[in-house]
Amino acid sequence: MWVSLLLLAALLLVILGKVYKGLFSGSSPNPFLEDVKRPPAPLVTDKEARKKVLKQAFSVSRVPKNLDVVVIGSGFGGLAAAAILAKTGKRVLVLEQHTKAGGCCHTFGKNGLEFDTGIHYIGRMQEGSFDRFILDQITEGQLDWAALPSPFDIMVLEGPDGRKEFPMYAGMKAYIQGLKDKFPQEEAAIDKYMKLVKVVSRGAFYVILLKILPLPVAQLLTKYGLLTCFSPFLRASTQSLAEVLQQLPASPELQAVLSYIFPTYVHTVLPGSMAVRREIIPTGPRPGVTPSHTTFAMHALLVNYYLKGAFYPRGGSSEIAFHTIPVIQRAGGAVLTRAPVHSILLDSAGKACGVTVKKGEDLVNIYCPIVISSAGLFNTYEHLLPEQARCLPGVKRQLGMVRPGLSIFSVFICLRGTKKDLELPTTNYYIYFDKDMDKAMEHYVSLPGDKAAAHMPLLFISFSSAKDPTWEDRYPDRSTAVILIPTSYEWFKEWRDEPQGKRSSAYETLKSSFVEAAVSVFLKQFPHLEGKVDSVTGGSPLSTQFYLAAPQGACYGADHDRGRLHPGAMASIRAQSPIPNLYLTGQDILTCGLIGALQGALLCSSAILKRNLYLDLWKLGSRIQAQKKKN
Repeated sequence: MWVSLLLLAALLLVILGKVYKGLFSGSSPNPFLEDVKRPPAPLVTDKEARKKVLKQAFSVSRVPKNLDVVVIGSGFGGLAAAAILAKTGKRVLVLEQHTKAGGCCHTFGKNGLEFDTGIHYIGRMQEGSFDRFILDQITEGQLDWAALPSPFDIMVLEGPDGRKEFPMYAGMKAYIQGLKDKFPQEEAAIDKYMKLVKVVSRGAFYVILLKILPLPVAQLLTKYGLLTCFSPFLRASTQSLAEVLQQLPASPELQAVLSYIFPTYVHTVLPGSMAVRREIIPTGPRPGVTPSHTTFAMHALLVNYYLKGAFYPRGGSSEIAFHTIPVIQRAGGAVLTRAPVHSILLDSAGKACGVTVKKGEDLVNIYCPIVISSAGLFNTYEHLLPEQARCLPGVKRQLGMVRPGLSIFSVFICLRGTKKDLELPTTNYYIYFDKDMDKAMEHYVSLPGDKAAAHMPLLFISFSSAKDPTWEDRYPDRSTAVILIPTSYEWFKEWRDEPQGKRSSAYETLKSSFVEAAVSVFLKQFPHLEGKVDSVTGGSPLSTQFYLAAPQGACYGADHDRGRLHPGAMASIRAQSPIPNLYLTGQDILTCGLIGALQGALLCSSAILKRNLYLDLWKLGSRIQAQKKKN
């Protein structure tokens, strides 16, 4: 048996080696040839200076001539792909439908304060990490990251036995010891769990490999489970989180604590259904990616991501777009807002050749040889493609593997007082009202909207103002808090055709029920903030749909359930779309979040340039380290 496996492995290596040479034999310039990192410049706070970068409104006169690439959407997946291509000399135009660039990285103002839309904390931004290195090479080192004190998360469990807190500490040893202090009788289960997390998360490289290999080769490997033999990550992609936790074995309370972070990929929804075909996906309310509906692979990746702590961008999340856009501009490109793309243009051979932009009542055609969509699978395939292209087998196959994720309801709170005055934590709070999240979520989403707020199974609380070291200089004597609640789009969709900001009183009443319930939990958790609240604003899934063009208000992409994360689906959903010259980037290509979008951009740029950009980055990093040792 072992001889057969060794022969099989040798044959695979030979085949993959030949395929690799064919894939990356292009002569495109290397965007990561030199180290471009420099010390961060002082924070730019001048509103007009920032507006010139983030809020350049679309006009025909601002469209660069002789474009190489058009990117639809200015989320970080789109901006990063545009910046990488710009580093090879390509002239790229990024088109954003909103009034400001950044997608889930943009910020907005409310009552004179700034709020994030999607970045609440980031992992693996410590100096020396590969993710930090990649971001530094794209933004020229201009993003400055503040490390959050430990614990970075606290899980609160409210139940019949009272209120319990479970802190999550930075560092492997501290993280494990924190769990063992709370569960001294289950140390063996905790050790087994952490070992699985490390082993599984290390094998995530094979997902990148599946997306780089030609589709027929990747499909063959997944069909016969050839890569799964060598990758614990791919094996764990066929197991639910709940199954793994039950097999440890672990008590119900320990299972709840170990899976506490699952709302991060409920809110940062990804694609997939347990059945791989769209026509048999249930269309009614669903519980989202609770422990029974997501894979252990996704969970292990996320837990490992935060093991060395959490970070927040100095100056707020809009810094990410602010320092990426100039790279695009210097190569002759542009990032233009108020530019809703109406459709993708195809030539007579069915190849993408540009886009149509809606400007008032007019449609403006913009032609270029390559189109990249950062608008997500649903927007791209169901709305932007011409009717005849939506019926292509490859398009239908990919759509059949995904569904919109569970939406969120956001509550934005303006507070009176400084971080010190109000004793605000940098820690994020995950508050649960049931140990059995599968049952609680299933009950919650089955309720009518007017009853749901009284049965919220969980919520997330974050104080972004407390995390940003520059906040008090920019907004003295004031602070903010954000509450996120998983929500069903079904509860709000009857008002989707009413104008934003002018919806009926019934809609406002429903919104108010969620706001009031969330603020009640918030003040119970932080009673000393009673009387310090200046204002409270709620944002429903319809708001998210309007401002981020997110289908059904799922602001972080398609649902991260077991169908989308199955090896077969991961092999099929890739940067090269079934339409020649149309490429995809962003969160739907790999996983959600900032780093997921960044990986989508690397895969997309690799496919366009016919270069292995991961290898280029590794080589650059090795040269930099070697130079440091010499010095």
